[in-house]
Amino acid sequence: MNLSPLQDLDLQQRGRAVAELLLARGMSMVTAESCTGGWIAKVLTDIPGSSAWFECGVVAYSYEAKEALLGVHPQTLERTGAVSQETAIEMVSGALARFGAGVAVAVTGVAGPSGGTPDKPVGTVWIGWKRRGGYAHAEVFHFEGDREAVRRQTVAAALDGVRRILTS
Repeated sequence: MNLSPLQDLDLQQRGRAVAELLLARGMSMVTAESCTGGWIAKVLTDIPGSSAWFECGVVAYSYEAKEALLGVHPQTLERTGAVSQETAIEMVSGALARFGAGVAVAVTGVAGPSGGTPDKPVGTVWIGWKRRGGYAHAEVFHFEGDREAVRRQTVAAALDGVRRILTS
């Protein structure tokens, strides 16, 4: 599915809103992405001058990558799976601890078209956010549509959450 120019513009506007807040607060951010495959980082680094406030992005699909790059505990993955509140919280906490930014976002989910289960159907996505010095929190979403639609909605929700924690 190709994004319409309006959908592209919407994500760009959300990204610019995050960038302005980070600049105003003298903060940087990091992303830890699974189901979005780096799309959040792409939206943010498409903005000229993003090196002033974007630290890095990690794409970690496998259990091994989540463990090695983000410090997710093997026991968490075995007990709750990759698509869980616990994993999202460990991903966002690990990203913030490892890369020294002021704020982090992490996403893990089932974008489809396959991979869903009765407990975690396609469209189930956990997003975690954390600000340095604060507590991580995560929220579950149930997005509709095909793979691209689920991923796009995830990027939008992730950026909206970053905006919320930067203004609270």
